[in-house]
Amino acid sequence: MPATETFTDRTVNARGLNFHVVERGAPSAPPLVFLHGITGHARTWDDEAQALAERFHVVAIDQRGHGDSDRAADGDYGNPAMVEDLAAIVDALGFRQFDLVGLSMGGRVSIGYTGGHPGRVKRLVIVDIGPDIALAGMKRVMGTMAGAPERFATKEEAAALIRLANPRYTEAKLRHRVEHGLRTLPDGGFEWKYDRELREGARQGRARPAGDLWGAWRAIDCPTLLVQGRESDILDDTIAKKMIESQPRARLAVVPEAGHTVPGDQPEAFLGLLKEFLL
Repeated sequence: MPATETFTDRTVNARGLNFHVVERGAPSAPPLVFLHGITGHARTWDDEAQALAERFHVVAIDQRGHGDSDRAADGDYGNPAMVEDLAAIVDALGFRQFDLVGLSMGGRVSIGYTGGHPGRVKRLVIVDIGPDIALAGMKRVMGTMAGAPERFATKEEAAALIRLANPRYTEAKLRHRVEHGLRTLPDGGFEWKYDRELREGARQGRARPAGDLWGAWRAIDCPTLLVQGRESDILDDTIAKKMIESQPRARLAVVPEAGHTVPGDQPEAFLGLLKEFLL
C-alpha cells in the first residue's frame, strides 16, 4: 500500500449487527461505496479507494460475516438480507445518493439494492457477475470454498492456497488480501475471517445464489458499467449479452487477460475504467 495512505476504521450498527467500514476522503465529498466478493473483505479495495479519495468520500464495507463485521447469528447470507444490510448502512451514514461498486457477491447485492431503491444510486459499477452465474464458475468457486482448510499454521499457507485461484495477483496484493483476511487464533495459528457457515454451505450444497435478480437488473435507473474479465468463468458472454440487451442504461467493458477477480488480475486497467466512468 502507498506510504501516504490514510483511512479511518468505523463501526456502523445496522439491523442489530455491527458492520466494520473503512473510510477515506472528506466526509463532505460525494459518497462512493465498495462491496467485496464472497471470500473477500473491505480492505481488498484499498488501492481503488486510496486512488479515488481525493474526489470522493469512499466507504468500503465488510459485509455480514466478513472481515471485522459481525457474523449472522441465523446463518442467513442470502442476497435479500444483505441488500437490507446495505440499505440500513447507507441510511445510517446519511447517504441520500451515492455511487456504488460491487464485485461478485457484492455485485449481486448492488443489483438488488439499486433495482429496489430508485433514485438512491447515482452511478453503478458491477464487476464480473450477473443475475445468473455460469455453471462452470459456480462449481469452481463452491469447490474451492468447500475444500478450504479451517485453520493455517502460517499466513504463508493461506497465501499459497489463494495463489492457486489468483495466479495473476502481484505478491504485494496477494499478501495484503491474506493479511486482512485472517484472524489470529489463541494458539498462534490462523483462521479465515469470513464465516465458516459459508464454507459449510458450499460443502453441503447449500451455498447457491437464490432469487431472481433479472427484475432488479431491469429496474436499475442509473448509468451502469458492467465489467467482465475476458477469461471469466462466472460472467460468460451469454449472460453479459443478455444483461446489456435488457438494461439500456448499462454498457459493457471487457478486460483482457483477466478472470473473475478483475481488480486483482488487472488493477491498472480496472482503476482506469473506474476513473473514466466516475470522474
